[in-house]
Amino acid sequence: MLSPRALVLRAPGTNCDHETAHAFERAGAIARRVHVKALAEKPTLLDDVQILCIPGGFSYGDDIASGRIFALELALRLGDALRAFRDRGGLVLGICNGFQVLLQTGLLLADAAGRPRAALAHNRCGRFIDRWVRLEVRGAKCPFLQGLDAPFDLPIAHGEGRFVTAARADLDAFAAAGQLVLRYGTDAAGGPTNPNGAAADVAGACDATGRVFGLMPHPERFVDATQHPAWSGRFDGTAAGAGLTIFVNAVKTVS
Repeated sequence: MLSPRALVLRAPGTNCDHETAHAFERAGAIARRVHVKALAEKPTLLDDVQILCIPGGFSYGDDIASGRIFALELALRLGDALRAFRDRGGLVLGICNGFQVLLQTGLLLADAAGRPRAALAHNRCGRFIDRWVRLEVRGAKCPFLQGLDAPFDLPIAHGEGRFVTAARADLDAFAAAGQLVLRYGTDAAGGPTNPNGAAADVAGACDATGRVFGLMPHPERFVDATQHPAWSGRFDGTAAGAGLTIFVNAVKTVS
């Protein structure tokens, strides 16, 4: 049986594509890094893959707003191809800048006309945040998160990661539908770990099928236990990091 194939889409300013491709390969996929212009010239590249990932970074320098130019390029040049990939059951993962892109393209949490119903605003503290956070999975809708039943840690690095919705009714509707699948949890003392003021502590969300998933934390930065700053004494040095589970789940889902 052929290994599942993952396409890691990059643009000028993307800087997490190598780590993300490595994580997919660790999980058993064949990963290919593809520039957005190459995909625009040949959208049929999507016909040969089962997983599409938009990784983190600062695409196009995050001019205008984080992920905005990348999202416009995708919507204008690849909108039909991306929707077709999603509609045929392909898995779509957006990490940090990729989550911002998914929301702005209308591939995730949009209305029937493709207009975004959610966004990622500037952190409430007004500055870039780079640290580890505690996370909790809510519900079982998203295949990327299967088996992550206990709270786990992942690193974040963003200046615009505060999840907001166009209206409170939208937030309530997404919660009722089980789409707000990843939340910032509490620390060892029971205190909140929400780093950016996100509504309802949302760190990640999925579409109605669970197969399109975006999150602000970086799972590709925790595929080995030794990548955690407190690994000594807490983790087996030969163990995998919690982030690898997300990539393994993706591979299992399409295998």
